[in-house]
Amino acid sequence: MRLIQVAQYAGDLRRAAAFYSDLLAVQPTAVFDPPGLVFFDLDGVRLLLEAGAPRALLYLDVPDVRKSVEELTGRGVDVVAAPHVIYSHIDGLLGPAGTDEWLAFIRDSEGNTLGLVSQLAAGPSAPGPLDA
Repeated sequence: MRLIQVAQYAGDLRRAAAFYSDLLAVQPTAVFDPPGLVFFDLDGVRLLLEAGAPRALLYLDVPDVRKSVEELTGRGVDVVAAPHVIYSHIDGLLGPAGTDEWLAFIRDSEGNTLGLVSQLAAGPSAPGPLDA
């Protein structure tokens, strides 16, 4: 079994499509309007934007969350929580051993919260398995 699709609330479909096109640096895979559906392909998982969808908390992998948030802030995107280390991968269980997991939260054009995640080379003061 694998995840094939996630849905996200989009009150203004055009505005949401523009936001996600810019954020993901890709154009929608398909647009059906009516009834009001926009699809993006995220490495084989479809992201559906739809007015009737519930709000979801999505976590997106980005190369370096610190740089991404700096760039998004410059474009006026609301940062809910600044980039910070949430975990050090010492055993490789949830991410590559020797990396720190960085997380930030932003708000999309529709008021949904999005998590941005990066796994970067470990630093000296990151929390370990019992500290996270």
